[in-house]
Amino acid sequence: MTCILVTGGTGTLGRLVVPRLRSAGCQVRVLTRKAPAPADTVDGIEYVTGDLAAGTGIDAAVTGADVIVHCAGTSKDDDVKTRALTDAVRRAAPEPPPHLVFISVVGADRVPVRGALDRATFGYFASKRAAEVVVTESGLPWTTLRATQFHELILTVAKAMTKLPVIPAPAGFRFQPVAAAEVADRLSELALGSPAGFVPDMAGPKVYRVPELIRGYLGAAGKRRPLIPLWVPGGAARAVRGGANLAPDQAIGKQTWEEFLAQL
Repeated sequence: MTCILVTGGTGTLGRLVVPRLRSAGCQVRVLTRKAPAPADTVDGIEYVTGDLAAGTGIDAAVTGADVIVHCAGTSKDDDVKTRALTDAVRRAAPEPPPHLVFISVVGADRVPVRGALDRATFGYFASKRAAEVVVTESGLPWTTLRATQFHELILTVAKAMTKLPVIPAPAGFRFQPVAAAEVADRLSELALGSPAGFVPDMAGPKVYRVPELIRGYLGAAGKRRPLIPLWVPGGAARAVRGGANLAPDQAIGKQTWEEFLAQL
C-alpha cells in the first residue's frame, strides 16, 4: 500500500486532500503541529506531531513515505520549512526517494517582490517562489502545481475588509479564484501519478476585479458598504495589475465566486 505524507493536512487544502487519498486506498499520514488526542490514528489516518518551522518531528513523519504532498505554507519562510522537509528526507535516505508534490501559486515566478512595500502585500508570492526553488534543487523526484487564490482566501479577506465603514478596493487588481476542493482533486491525482515537474497552472473559471468580489460578498451577506479605489504602489502591484497572478488559459476550475457564496 502506498504511504503518503501530507504536510498541512489540517489546513484549507490539506484537509480536503487527505480523505481523497484515503479513498484511493492509500495509507495516509499527516504532519501536524497538534495531533488529535488521545490516539495517533483517527479514521485510518495516522497523525504525527511535528513543526516544519521548528524542525521537530519531521524525521519520523517522512520515514517510510512513498509520496509527500506538501500543502503546508505561509506568507513567510516557506523555503525554510520546505528545506527542513527535504533535509529530513535526505537524512532518511530512502530508496527509491519519495515523490514530492508541492502546491504553489500562479504568478510566483512573475510577481517581483523586492522592497519592503512589495513584501508587505505580496510576500506570499516570494515565499512560494523560494520554496519552488528548494523543491527543484532537492534532488527528489517532484511535481509542482501552481493554483490561483482559493475562494476561501478571498472570503477571509472580504470579511476582514467589510468590517471597515468604507472599503479600500485596490485599483486595477484582478483575481481568478478557484475552489479548494477542485485543487484538492487535481493535487490528489498528481500524488497518485508519476513525477512531472511543473504541471499546467490551475485557475478558476472567471476573472474578477476586486470591487466585483467584494460586492458579491456584501450581497450574499446582506451588507452595504461604500467602496473607494486605492492605488497600491510598487513593482509587485504593477505586475498584479498587469495580470501576472492570472491564468486565463488554464481556467480548469468550474465553481464561480457566485456559486461558492451561494453555499455559505
